[in-house]
Amino acid sequence: MALQKKKTPMRSQRPAERINNFSEVPYGYNQEEALREAERCLHCAKSPCITGCPVSVPIPQFIKALKEEGVAKANQILKSKNNLPAICGRVCPQESQCEKVCILGVKHEPVAIGRLERYVADQMLEQDEQATITMQDSGKERAALSGKRVAVVGSGPAGLTAAADLARAGFAVTIFEALHDTGGVLRYGIPEFRLPKKILDQEVDYIKQLGVEICVNAVIGRSITVDELFEQGYQAIFIGAGAGLPRFMNIPGEDLNGVYSANEFLTRVNLMKAYKFPQYKTPVKIGQTVVVVGAGNVAMDAARTAKRLGAEKVVIVYRRSEQEMPARDEEIEHAREEGIIFKLLNNPVALFGSDGRVTKMECIRMELGQEDDSGRRRPIPVEGSNWVMEVDTVIVAIGQSPNPLLTQNTARLATHSWGGIIVDQKQATSREGVFAGGDIVTGAATVIEAMGAGKKAAESIKEYLENKQGG
Repeated sequence: MALQKKKTPMRSQRPAERINNFSEVPYGYNQEEALREAERCLHCAKSPCITGCPVSVPIPQFIKALKEEGVAKANQILKSKNNLPAICGRVCPQESQCEKVCILGVKHEPVAIGRLERYVADQMLEQDEQATITMQDSGKERAALSGKRVAVVGSGPAGLTAAADLARAGFAVTIFEALHDTGGVLRYGIPEFRLPKKILDQEVDYIKQLGVEICVNAVIGRSITVDELFEQGYQAIFIGAGAGLPRFMNIPGEDLNGVYSANEFLTRVNLMKAYKFPQYKTPVKIGQTVVVVGAGNVAMDAARTAKRLGAEKVVIVYRRSEQEMPARDEEIEHAREEGIIFKLLNNPVALFGSDGRVTKMECIRMELGQEDDSGRRRPIPVEGSNWVMEVDTVIVAIGQSPNPLLTQNTARLATHSWGGIIVDQKQATSREGVFAGGDIVTGAATVIEAMGAGKKAAESIKEYLENKQGG
């Protein structure tokens, strides 16, 4: 069979249809498409794709299993390293990780690893065989209970991953989640059209089947402290509380009604089920013209969500050029297909309002200078180039920082000046028995990077408790 040089295309909703609903945009592979794409894998001896994966999924092995033994075996291999494959297959930036270093990608398009991961996971979820494969798909039987208890703060990707790995190692694990349901950014930060809640619920159910207990509405640092968790008998604690504190531009008028952080906007939409409109009435007034400031994945999510909520005109304002935009190429492409307007090399300098609500945004044009510390060219204002546009809603998506509630109420926990928890190479904090990972350590990053930190922390906690027991 001749080598297929390009990835197998993935079917999706047409733009004119999808802007009127919150259904998932790409449909995913069917069996024929998945097997055709799996045939493209070269099964390299050195397998750089494994190194490119933050959780070290044995990629050639699961693809080979898919071709030769079926989805159940492929899923078993996937879940030996990745506790959330159906999620990662949808939201991970494979193009900058495993697929970036795919050998096939040197001369042709890399293997569509993420799409194959999604296919395998979805097939298992659709077959509803979770109850019968829970122990087998972990790659090993669950270890005998050790009698040791571990508390996990946060049920986002870092917390879920750490909890699952610790439960498999034989520890009694309890997740403490501040909100009323699990998932963290997976549930409240990512729109339904990119990650359906049904998929998240099924992945979380798998982790519950490993014996992990989940306690919701528990705000660590307020309703219960880290000290109190130790007093209750937990011998180690993992903090994976994410980065939920939004950053703003600090410009005049930013306190007007109609100005949201992307974090608040997306949380409202997800928490109050605006994606099920008109069944659910959600108090998110957006008007006809929405401006989103920023050009990362969160900005694309906010812009595309606003379009689905009825905005006639959605504009992305970004101070750099397209080359520097941090969002995934796929998300940018989908946004453009859906009619999102991009005003690049522009930066807001002031907001104006009437009766307390935002009505106008003043911007200044920018040009690019020398590279800054991020490796991107620094944006420089063009004097006298100010211009004004009418707006109904402004959504600020320029980054997030860790919420200080937990760190400020936990003694002897060292943090950076920007609020992130300081950890060593084993994810250990300055406080004995306390480990941390994910966005609360790095600042806002990717789902798979948070999972990698949770996996590393779980291994370190296991080593810590075993050594403590031995001592």
